[in-house]
Amino acid sequence: MSISLQKGQKVSLAKPGGGTLSRVRMGLGWDAVAKKGLFGKGKAQSIDLDASCLLFDAAGNLTDQVWFRQLRSKDGSVQHTGDNLTGAGEGDDEVVNVDLQGVPANVAQLVFTVNSFTGQDFSQIANAFCRLVDESTGQEIARYDLSGAGQHNAQIMAKVSRDGQGWSMTAIGATATGRTFQHLLPAVADHL
Repeated sequence: MSISLQKGQKVSLAKPGGGTLSRVRMGLGWDAVAKKGLFGKGKAQSIDLDASCLLFDAAGNLTDQVWFRQLRSKDGSVQHTGDNLTGAGEGDDEVVNVDLQGVPANVAQLVFTVNSFTGQDFSQIANAFCRLVDESTGQEIARYDLSGAGQHNAQIMAKVSRDGQGWSMTAIGATATGRTFQHLLPAVADHL
């Protein structure tokens, strides 16, 4: 059963009945809002949203990053499946797979961000979401709606943090500005 997260809400990633998740998938999906063209007809536009996963140690230092220019963490525990340049198609448009058991012990938090590489703001993006899926069962664990008109072109979606022996996910939903994750680092620091 999936939990629809609200901004700031935290959910444990312990499996029902005990144990913790070992492999999760963070999916990002979106559609471009059709622009009004000549004679009021809607015209499709291409919007390139990019999902990134930033790995931080307990002191808040960035230790690694996974994004469209580096599709795999140095240790291989986090992998991006590739860059979707338009958001076309159903379901997840970009996916980041995480082997939670393989994440290095010095990594305390994984922060997931999304930004518009093409620069459009979120007023031009519809049906945007991020979701966390248990890879062993294919079951959606949590979903966070990213839609919401605004002048921002990036969002800090969520973080997955070490929580005792397991992990927990917190929906952040903070707006930001920047075409790549590097521009978002000062805003991300406020949520570590």
